[in-house]
Amino acid sequence: QVQLVESGGGLVQAGGSLRLACAASGRTFSSYAMGWFRQAPGKEREFVAVTDPRGSNTGHADSVKGRFTISRDNAKDTVYLQMNSLNAEDTGVYYCVASVGFRWSPYYYRDGRNYNYWGQGTQVTVSS
Repeated sequence: QVQLVESGGGLVQAGGSLRLACAASGRTFSSYAMGWFRQAPGKEREFVAVTDPRGSNTGHADSVKGRFTISRDNAKDTVYLQMNSLNAEDTGVYYCVASVGFRWSPYYYRDGRNYNYWGQGTQVTVSS
């Protein structure tokens, strides 16, 4: 079993930055692909970013590419999401996710059903 705990959410003005962190515990962190999803009020959950177990490859949604960056520190069992140039459309609950037996393809990692573990979420609110 893996426990995921997000932190770093909050209220920020448009154009500002936030850094989310997700601390994992329970099993070997470096064997999991890690990612972030988000869900805005009244909208479906959507993929944000993913990193493979070693951090060698990353993927980002088109809507955040160039503004958000996912990274991980396997020595600290933590994955991060650096979010810059935030706008109102980035508002939502951000969820940390982990996957075992991961396949590196956009079709696979954009699908939330392919992640085994989810955190409780952290709220990000961007005021315009």
